[in-house]
Amino acid sequence: MAATQTHTDVANRLRPALLKLARELRRESHALGVTGGQVTLLIQIHRNRGIGVNELAARERISAAAMSKHVARLERAGLVRRAQHEADGRRQSLSVTEEGERVLRSVKSRRTAWLAARLKELEPAELEAIDAAIEPLVQLLEDE
Repeated sequence: MAATQTHTDVANRLRPALLKLARELRRESHALGVTGGQVTLLIQIHRNRGIGVNELAARERISAAAMSKHVARLERAGLVRRAQHEADGRRQSLSVTEEGERVLRSVKSRRTAWLAARLKELEPAELEAIDAAIEPLVQLLEDE
C-alpha cells in the first residue's frame, strides 16, 4: 500500500465497487424470480441442512419472527420445506427442496457466466490482480 494511502482510502474505493458488484449479481437472480436475500437463505439452508429458524435468524442477524416470515415465503414458493426435528420434537428443521436446488444451480450458473463475461474483457495483468485479491477479500468476509 502506498505511504499516502490509508486503510480508509482503500475502504472508500472498495465499498462502491463491491456494492455495484453485489447489485449486478442480485439482478442475475431476479431474472429467475428470487431475490438476492432469498438466495442467501437458500444457500445457508443448503449448507446447514436441518438448521432451525432461530439459528438461521442468528446467523443472518435478524429477529426470529422476521426470519420465520422469510422462510414461510420460501416454503410457499416451494423452495424450502420444514420438518419435525429428529432429536427435538419442539423444533423444526429446514431443508431445500428439489426446486430450491434447481434455483440455486441456475443462480450460480447465471452469476458465474455474468462474471466470466466481464473478466474476459480484462487484460491478463488485470485478471491476475483480481485473482490475487480474492484470498484477502475472502478473509475480510469470513465470519468472526
